[in-house]
Amino acid sequence: MQIIQTVLALALTLGILVTLHEYGHFWVARRCGVKVLRFSVGFGKPLFSWHDRHGTEFAIAAIPLGGYVKMLDEREGPVPEALRDQAFTSKPPSRRIAIAAAGPLANFLFAIFAYWVLSVVGVTHIAPIVGDVASDSIAQKTGLQQGMEIHAVDGHRVSSWRDVNMRILERAGEQGRITLDVSNAGARGSLSGELGGWNLSDDTPDPLGEFGITPWRPDVPAVLGQIAEGGRAQAAGLEVGDRIVAVNDQPVSGWFELVDRIRQAPGQTLSVTFERSGSEQTVQLTPAEKQDNGQVIGFVGAGVKPVTWPDSVMRDVRYGPLAAIPVALNETWADTRLTLVAIKKMVTGLLSPSNLSGPITIARVAEASVSSGFEDFVRFLAYLSVSLGILNLLPVPVLDGGHIVYYTIEAVRRKPLSEAAQALGLRIGMAMILTLMVFALYNDLMRL
Repeated sequence: MQIIQTVLALALTLGILVTLHEYGHFWVARRCGVKVLRFSVGFGKPLFSWHDRHGTEFAIAAIPLGGYVKMLDEREGPVPEALRDQAFTSKPPSRRIAIAAAGPLANFLFAIFAYWVLSVVGVTHIAPIVGDVASDSIAQKTGLQQGMEIHAVDGHRVSSWRDVNMRILERAGEQGRITLDVSNAGARGSLSGELGGWNLSDDTPDPLGEFGITPWRPDVPAVLGQIAEGGRAQAAGLEVGDRIVAVNDQPVSGWFELVDRIRQAPGQTLSVTFERSGSEQTVQLTPAEKQDNGQVIGFVGAGVKPVTWPDSVMRDVRYGPLAAIPVALNETWADTRLTLVAIKKMVTGLLSPSNLSGPITIARVAEASVSSGFEDFVRFLAYLSVSLGILNLLPVPVLDGGHIVYYTIEAVRRKPLSEAAQALGLRIGMAMILTLMVFALYNDLMRL
């Protein structure tokens, strides 16, 4: 069932983003006088299709990993004289550039719209209040302490752990100083420390954790709120409402400590003491094994009761329709900047290419974001839409950016590049994209 949910989440996510991207090409092509033959979401054999009054075929294909807009093009076959002025190749370079750029532009516009909707509807964040600071970490060297709330990173305002995470991630692999604006018990101040070229791990990057920050979270008692049917917890006789007191005679202080103990003991038999109806009992519990980001961890099929966060750490953020416009633009620019910085650091070696993700990771994150609710899913769509727009604008043959480069050269030279040069570029571009895809898929498989 989880696999089905993950596949459906991937299809939904890519379906939305691909449709928007291709619609950008389609919409501008129509307005530039180009005849569109087919608008396809997905590759391969169409599952079903229909035609509009202009003769364009709209299709939903079997492989939901992309899409395309097929236009009347003299390079792909003879074009009747009566339709030659509607061919893509008959249009001046400026119009072809507009058509090529329209897909990525649609992705950026969608991200702006998505963030505008979230800003108007309003979101509730958990304030970025520090829980623990790891010893000898960069966070400790800056002077960060437990209980401090972070308000800005390098002068950029932050209101959630997501914002902090993104700002810290931008500084991965860098030298120089990082500045944090914080408050503690109502007093505001600024902290600063040397980065020293700190970097993310190759396998399980965790910017906050590797920076040395553990977010504050309320004390959650180790009381079972959910028991999965057929899981190890049920098999051991545990029930909803049981409070775990100790594991292997070592006291358990709360839920998160219990989770850590179980995760660290895959396949090991644990002596679990719990309290039920005022009396203590002990059972033998053996966590099952599963892969998580390349590591084998234990799990028993039990969940916690819903966690209630105190009002003092909740931050409601809402804007009016006009005030939300610059907020949406800033959010989209932050995503754009983060993606560009990540690409630059991968190219220069400051960030490991192992952080590159492919369809499997996208599917897992999509499934998690769909399950988490409307806000998380929309934010994920917006960020992925920006990434898709940037990727397609890279000056690589096959991608929109490569076509834009070709048409720009043609506009300057007043004649197109030779077919041999374009064919060579196509082969190089295909090789680059296939290599990138295989590497991303390899990284995905290593994370399973």
